[in-house]
Amino acid sequence: MSALPQATDLARIFLEDVPLIDLRAPIEFKDGAFPSAINLPLMTDGERAQVGTCFKQQGQAAAIALGHQLVGGDVRAERMEGWLAHLRQQPDALLYCFRGGLRSQTVQQWLADAGVTRPRVAGGYKELRRFLMDTQDKASAECHWTVLTGMTGSGKTHMLEQVAQAVDLEGHAHHRGSSFGQLPGGQPSNINFENKLTIELLKRRHLGESAFVVEDESRLIGRCALPLNLYEAMCQAPLVVVDVPQEERAEQIRIDYVQDLWQRYQEMYGAEEGWPLFAAYLTEALARLKRRLGDKDHRELDALMQAALAEQARSGNTELHLAWIRLLLTRYYDPMYLYQLDNKRERVHFRGDKQACLAFFAEQHANKANQKSSTC
Repeated sequence: MSALPQATDLARIFLEDVPLIDLRAPIEFKDGAFPSAINLPLMTDGERAQVGTCFKQQGQAAAIALGHQLVGGDVRAERMEGWLAHLRQQPDALLYCFRGGLRSQTVQQWLADAGVTRPRVAGGYKELRRFLMDTQDKASAECHWTVLTGMTGSGKTHMLEQVAQAVDLEGHAHHRGSSFGQLPGGQPSNINFENKLTIELLKRRHLGESAFVVEDESRLIGRCALPLNLYEAMCQAPLVVVDVPQEERAEQIRIDYVQDLWQRYQEMYGAEEGWPLFAAYLTEALARLKRRLGDKDHRELDALMQAALAEQARSGNTELHLAWIRLLLTRYYDPMYLYQLDNKRERVHFRGDKQACLAFFAEQHANKANQKSSTC
């Protein structure tokens, strides 16, 4: 089995989105994998657990024998057909298991015996993951980071859609980064969040990019944690502050967190099932702020929110939501932001309205491009 080919160019795998066949058990795949991977396991979760117990109690030889017993006969034939069928569709796919060991070697040999030779990834999932972690470390340390900040509702995410250097952290986390930021469909595992983010940075650095703009975030975006080295780089990075009037910010929140989000719930669950889920989402998001708001303010805001939800359910009109949104900005989000910005004022590199900030980013990008062309 050792004579069969191994894939060692890990950068190429990610730069070219090489198809991957993940042979690990489903529970391992769910915990973390790679965007171009499909899970076609050698063993189910139950079979893997049995083999693991046997290994601990009786040793490697007995565990290997049990594995062949569990994945033999019709079971082996069925799984072989699954691998062969996928390889007919993706003939360039590579194989991997956790460490590039027995599972991928076994399947690789079975495929070779059937006349199909495909490389396995040297070091398997563990080596691919280590490569991405090293890539993330280097990007955090070597790239120039700028952080866009501004009061809640400033539309920073929408602004970054117009910035060539932008990296959408919230997009990778599938979360809008606040108590109200949860999106239907849930978030990726933290490993998958890190993997997709790092692969984007790898590809963009390969194209020569070295300066990136991100939105101001806490370490946690929902339940996805930013890599510590990236978060620390962001905490030291220069700030660009966008100034937006409160009324405009309240309207942006109504559009994003009420109107657009309700549409997402309808598309995923349908109107009948989606409405109670959406209403509960808003109510619970506000409840998470109760300790900081205090009981009196929370009760006042919740009453306004429930009235707005009732009107929305009755007529579809979402204008009443502006009442609780304005009050929440005034009493909670705006004072908190001003306090935090005051602590970071020495890092402010530029400040202006949306158009001024976008022009600043465009000028930065043009200057970088000119510097690059002058050195060619």
